Amino acid sequence: MIQDPTGGAALLDDVHAALTRYVVLPTAEASDAVVLWIAASHAQPAWAHAPRLVIRGPEKRCGKSRLLDVVEATCHDPFITVNSSPAAVYRSISDDPPTMLVDEADTIFGPKAEGNEDLRGLLNAGHQRNRPAKRYDAASNTVESIPTFAMAALAGIGAMPDTIEDRAVVVRMRRRAPGEQAAPYRHRRDRPALRQLAERLARWLRTDLDRLENAEPAMPVEDRAADTWEPLIAVADHAGGHWPGRARAAVLALTAEANDDGDATPGVRLLTDCRALFTNTPTLPTAHLLARLNADPEAPWRTHGPNGLTAHKLGAMLREYRITSTNIRFPDGTQAKGYNRDTFTDAWNRYCPQPDNDDPRENRSERHGVVTPFPTEYAGGAA
Repeated sequence: MIQDPTGGAALLDDVHAALTRYVVLPTAEASDAVVLWIAASHAQPAWAHAPRLVIRGPEKRCGKSRLLDVVEATCHDPFITVNSSPAAVYRSISDDPPTMLVDEADTIFGPKAEGNEDLRGLLNAGHQRNRPAKRYDAASNTVESIPTFAMAALAGIGAMPDTIEDRAVVVRMRRRAPGEQAAPYRHRRDRPALRQLAERLARWLRTDLDRLENAEPAMPVEDRAADTWEPLIAVADHAGGHWPGRARAAVLALTAEANDDGDATPGVRLLTDCRALFTNTPTLPTAHLLARLNADPEAPWRTHGPNGLTAHKLGAMLREYRITSTNIRFPDGTQAKGYNRDTFTDAWNRYCPQPDNDDPRENRSERHGVVTPFPTEYAGGAA
């Protein structure tokens, strides 16, 4: 193949112009991330991980399906999974896989998703190479390995499961505000020009698969986030120009958004809320800790049963982080079950470290909805 004569940076600029012509994205960083995800789909044989693209919105008419239309027109070998049987999807994945596209993803992950276990399993496993599905063939009495590795874009209302979003570039769509304009998209009229962009992306990237496979770009994030974003950063570095800087800015912006408190797991949310309540005291009776957690109207704890979070449930959640209650004698001579602040320190440092600009002495945590000062009388042992 002959490499695109306009150069990678100019080609990504063209994809960006086409994308933002038809779709109003929430941020400039989100637009850049989608462009790089589309480009990365054309070099899937080079990647060790297949990042998902999650397109989510709080309501209908937020542009999710329109964005998926543009992704479908510009990505590598689009494969729409609507009404496709799991067997058909599995058999469509090869060493050079298609790009799977799922609209209305609640049909797979939502409360009415019964019967889609195989497809959910494929989407969970297919993020990493060499994670085949195993199927037993009774006719030949053999176990068959079926590849699952493929990039996938999923659009739907609300959040996707953590197993998907932890491996995804997440774009949170919203309805257009007055004054925000996008050109109408017509499949028959507009898709051919977008497919020409897809062909240019393929010509550019397919000639350098070996180079992309061996790329080790400097990543601004670590662990699973680095695995997910590495193909996009590799494409940006390969393009050059302003794209390496824009790509890394997109990584930081979108991963920070994904790590927002609203997406914290219940365990991390509990650890963070407990930290706010332990600010001015080394110990707390279990009853008082529960009272403060359940009193926060914006926290989820009061929904844990008719009386909110209980001592049993609190203990079970904290034991996952090796935090246990103990009998504590308080300064006034009373004794009760409670928790020592020191037993939380290791978990706080590992799962919800304080930002550098946070004052650990501050007796509130607006980021986590706990804003009421902790009553000084709870620092002792009053029952």
